[in-house]
Amino acid sequence: MKKVYEPLFTPWKVGNVEIPNRIVQVSMGGTSLFGWLEPCHFDKEAAHHILGRAQDGVGLVLPGMQCVRDTMGRRWLYQNKKMFKDLAAWMPEFHKTGSKLFIQLAGGFGRSMAINDMFVKMLENKVFGAIAKPIVDIEYSCASAGETPNRWYPSIKSRMMTIEEIQEMVEAFAKTAKMCKDAGVDGVEIHAVHEGYTLDQFTIANMNYRTDQYGGSFENRFRLPVEIVQAIKRECGDDFPVSLRYSVVSKTKGWLQGALPGEEFEEFGRDMAESEKAVKYLEDAGYDMFNCDNGTYDAWYWCHPPVYMPDNCNFEEVKHIKKFTSKPVVCAGKMNIEFAAEAIKKGEIDGLGIARQNLVDPHWVTKIKEGREDEIKPCIRCHNACFSFAKSKHTANTQPLFDSLQLARCALTPETMQHNRYKIVPTNKPKNVAIVGAGFGGLEAALVLKKRGHNPIVFEKDDKMFGLYNTAAAMSFKDADKALMAWYERELKKYDIPVKLNTEVKDIIPLLKKYDDVIVSVGTYSKELNIPGFEKTRSFTDLLTTEEGKKWDKIVFLGGGQSSCEAALDKALEGKHPVVVEFLDDLITAPGTCLANSSYLRDALPFNNVPVHLRSSVTEIGDGYCMIKNFETNEEWKEECDAVINGIGFVPNDRFSSYKYKNLHRVGTCVKWGNLRHVIWGAWDVAMKI
Repeated sequence: MKKVYEPLFTPWKVGNVEIPNRIVQVSMGGTSLFGWLEPCHFDKEAAHHILGRAQDGVGLVLPGMQCVRDTMGRRWLYQNKKMFKDLAAWMPEFHKTGSKLFIQLAGGFGRSMAINDMFVKMLENKVFGAIAKPIVDIEYSCASAGETPNRWYPSIKSRMMTIEEIQEMVEAFAKTAKMCKDAGVDGVEIHAVHEGYTLDQFTIANMNYRTDQYGGSFENRFRLPVEIVQAIKRECGDDFPVSLRYSVVSKTKGWLQGALPGEEFEEFGRDMAESEKAVKYLEDAGYDMFNCDNGTYDAWYWCHPPVYMPDNCNFEEVKHIKKFTSKPVVCAGKMNIEFAAEAIKKGEIDGLGIARQNLVDPHWVTKIKEGREDEIKPCIRCHNACFSFAKSKHTANTQPLFDSLQLARCALTPETMQHNRYKIVPTNKPKNVAIVGAGFGGLEAALVLKKRGHNPIVFEKDDKMFGLYNTAAAMSFKDADKALMAWYERELKKYDIPVKLNTEVKDIIPLLKKYDDVIVSVGTYSKELNIPGFEKTRSFTDLLTTEEGKKWDKIVFLGGGQSSCEAALDKALEGKHPVVVEFLDDLITAPGTCLANSSYLRDALPFNNVPVHLRSSVTEIGDGYCMIKNFETNEEWKEECDAVINGIGFVPNDRFSSYKYKNLHRVGTCVKWGNLRHVIWGAWDVAMKI
């Protein structure tokens, strides 16, 4: 192990509980030992994942957040005695690893509840809501300190919780914590004065309109988290550790308005002055650790940093708040491992909070210990499977309900939280398999086949692998994507998988005769529009990878999807002058892009002075100009530019789709346009069956 990592592997204490190292898995929705949104139960899939993190060497493991009352079925956790018996039977296996386990208990979502269209109907139609209440009491799930607008559907207002409900919840925290302790759990974490969840909504003055003992003054607003820790200590004893998930500052300008890194703004939520007072107040109340980041659901990119956010984005605020508490402080949020190790060595923080990296590479800690850092698969912060809650201007959460119930999967590593569905099963009949196309779909299929014992070979018509991903990774904030490509190159070499570049397959029949199976993964074509001069449009590849494109200054993007917004931001950061033109009334409306990612781009474009024309389109493209029309005002104007980029999307390359052979398979975007999750999981679906 490199000397720089040594501070990560020193012991420390939370209360009287010794943690073997400074690596902390922070909770992620979907990894709860008691289920996610479904009725509570001991979740064997989550247990498998959590045990694996301890076996890899994570010092303190926190499973996913668990509301003390079921979202579905309305049962209190402490009422499910069998679940705690199952937990108690499992804990000795966990403790064999030497790691410690804190279970994260939550008061709920409040206005942050990611309601979808069905939930909206339940809230708007009282009869429908009453009928559904025994199954899903969505009104209770959205209840909060005050009547605040829902983050996902602002016309819906949270109802104010009653004092009786609040006190019932406090009692539930205490009873549940005692059952966790009796089952052998090492501590609990309270979720949270963090991220704008229910408890945080009580503490933030602009979200709490109460006039009773839970609203108004600082002490009243913080009364609920104080009562919770005091009740737990009363029930479990002072030696039972209670951590708090804590957002140092809210980074929020107002309802649905986040503040970007470097932006000057007036804080709508918790500012640093109040946070300095609060962390000491909460320590005195009984909390033993502060597990920190920044943000609310209105500024969600601080809590779930996408690729555009800087590394260690929450560190400075967390480092500062540590000065105001004697308790250990953990920092999470796109943390660089070497940076965190140095910060721990300096005493600036006590623990490194890691979440998504534990999903993408379940053995990354072992690889660091063994000096195999180059084998660590990087997280690209896409949120495509771990937390793909998505919305646009006039929609609630557009993530499919099945996905909402199946969080904490990984776009790049299908086995994560799905180990019985996606797994390497050695073959008894090795086959020779030809793969046409060296994008991620083809390369992932090749790796799976090789690990199973088959003999894949990849053919690629271009002079390099990865297809359009070379273009996407060319942007300045896509270092993780570049690292992923380098990881694949090393893996292909490690497994000795031949890749034949500059080899175009024009006829599939010879391959079908020569090889046992053939996989086609040939990608997409760009869409086209019937407008004058459309043939003059240029591609993202022209813009981002050619010397000509790098010289363009005034660039018009036809289409306001994720690709256009990312490229426009990249060019704005270079000092260029991009313009985004979108036919709809919002950017990034296609389902599947997490709100943390899309909201950052929506906020970052105006912050970087990028003009965005909604309900508009390019109507003509000429030499050095284009015509743009706004369809609401009927205004049309001439925009001088160096290039118009075709950003209206892609369609599957249907080459070879008409061939029907049992040993011919198609994977990736040539089947259906989608993100990396679609491509990689689809590659596994095919490669596991051959």
